[in-house]
Amino acid sequence: MTDILVPKLNSNDTAYLVVAWLAADGRAVRAGEAIVELETSKTVEELTAEHDGVLRHALAEGAECAPGQVIARLSLGEEPAPGVASPAAAEGERAATVVITRPAQALMAERGITLEEVHALGKKVVTTDDLDPDLIHLSRTQRRVAAVVEESHAAIPAAFTAMRVDVTDALSHARVLSRRDRVLIGVPELVVKAAGSLVEKFPLCFATPVSGRSARRAGAAHVGVTVDLGNGMFVPVLRDATGRPTAELAADLARYRRTALNGTFTEADLSGANILLALHPDDGVILATPIVYPGHTCALSLTAPRQETDGRRVVTLGLAYDHRFLNGRDAAAFLGALAAALRAPITLS
Repeated sequence: MTDILVPKLNSNDTAYLVVAWLAADGRAVRAGEAIVELETSKTVEELTAEHDGVLRHALAEGAECAPGQVIARLSLGEEPAPGVASPAAAEGERAATVVITRPAQALMAERGITLEEVHALGKKVVTTDDLDPDLIHLSRTQRRVAAVVEESHAAIPAAFTAMRVDVTDALSHARVLSRRDRVLIGVPELVVKAAGSLVEKFPLCFATPVSGRSARRAGAAHVGVTVDLGNGMFVPVLRDATGRPTAELAADLARYRRTALNGTFTEADLSGANILLALHPDDGVILATPIVYPGHTCALSLTAPRQETDGRRVVTLGLAYDHRFLNGRDAAAFLGALAAALRAPITLS
């Protein structure tokens, strides 16, 4: 019999949620087969069987688990694994047992809710929502956003500068590239490419703080772009904006937008950024201040294009920055270089 342990899926979470078992208890599975989905604060990850065997669940759907905890066992034969009930017995036991999440247990203790009252709910998995339906709970994705915002505000002395940028020619160039490369390209994709071209000229904008007195230089721009389609904000990473063509970056961003519809990002999709681009595509938004992510020195914000009275199209490009590493002059110079690239976008291909 082999224990299947919960791996460390990221550096941020101390617990994950068992979302769904993909293989039933007592079923024979093959090596490499996906058996369970775990939800982190960022995404949902699948665990696979390490070898052929009969799967025995150790945790129910809806339960919380920690890295290193046994989530399942694989036995080599059809007989029940030691210490595990037969499928029929396990089914009867599960019917009589209620899985209570840790937050729900804490709420029971706080309010004196009895096990009899919990059993009366008729649910196999009981959460705080079941015990107090008037509470509005943040999703794990939003709780992760909240944690990042709290850490950023507590640790980073941020300042902000914004610049009005003419993108009339950039929009025309984007249409040409879209037709040529058969992928949708707009101002966000051009900003990503423009940022990638400025790594050598503005190394501190992409550097990773090591202490309050030094930062490690980046070899390329890895741009995290906010994507929010209504079911949570994600920040997938467009890697190597310095060396890759705009069409490849646009294809990746289009794929990320499709992935955001069901939230099935992997940790690899969401890790490794060294600068953020926060998109604010809603009409009427003229200014937005982004959060400087921990481990970054600055973050860009971009509004949707709007038309001026003379017919030109403009956006507001903003930069929030860690004032320990960058000053207002640096911010204005970086924004100015981005604006210049957008006004003469022929090089952004």
